[in-house]
Amino acid sequence: MASGKKQIQQLARQFFQLSLVDGEPTADRVAGVLAYLEKHPPAHSLAVLKAYQRLIAAEVARRQAVVEHAGPLQAAALTAIAAAMTARYQRPIRGVARRNDALLAGLRVRVGDDVLESSVAGQLDQLARAV
Repeated sequence: MASGKKQIQQLARQFFQLSLVDGEPTADRVAGVLAYLEKHPPAHSLAVLKAYQRLIAAEVARRQAVVEHAGPLQAAALTAIAAAMTARYQRPIRGVARRNDALLAGLRVRVGDDVLESSVAGQLDQLARAV
């Protein structure tokens, strides 16, 4: 079975590579890969699709800064955050605003697995864990 899992991951990575243009997944390429898979389903097609989906989702998350905010967020602030994240990670980062009333005030920025937080809720949570 380990050999089967390795083959599934290898095939998913190959499809992932086919989905990239200049290192970034594009909707057209992903649609092309999915159309190919629909016409030519591989062995363990569901497992291959799940592995492929995880790779695409992780790459999309790496290329966007999800900015959670409690109050209004000006477009200029979102643009500035995206520019700062682009400089920090040395790859193009697109800013995406997402309202989160649980923050109380401040911001939480997520790029891939990295989370940068400057919110009242985050500071209160740190304080509670320290006690």
